[in-house]
Amino acid sequence: MYAVIRSGGKQYRVTPGQTIRLEKFSGEVGSKVELGDVLLVDNDGEIKVGSPLVANAKVEATVIEQDRARKILVFKKKRKKQYRRTNGHRQDFTAVRIEKILL
Repeated sequence: MYAVIRSGGKQYRVTPGQTIRLEKFSGEVGSKVELGDVLLVDNDGEIKVGSPLVANAKVEATVIEQDRARKILVFKKKRKKQYRRTNGHRQDFTAVRIEKILL
């Protein structure tokens, strides 16, 4: 059994027991959250596709951590002009463990 969910403008294929990193949202570590934007559900070969969402479908998850990702460097340069800029960026994320998919 798997589902395709939408969170933070991205789509994720999730299965029960899987741990994924989503865009940051509010929630204490250890709390239960419901991810309601379910786009597709596969229940042992029986596929339900929503338009745009599957009716009465939810994904229950537990918040594992609220953290920031590794730093990426953004480097800009224009040759022969003595122009160089370096910036760093760390994206916030919420790690969740998928508990179950409800129809």
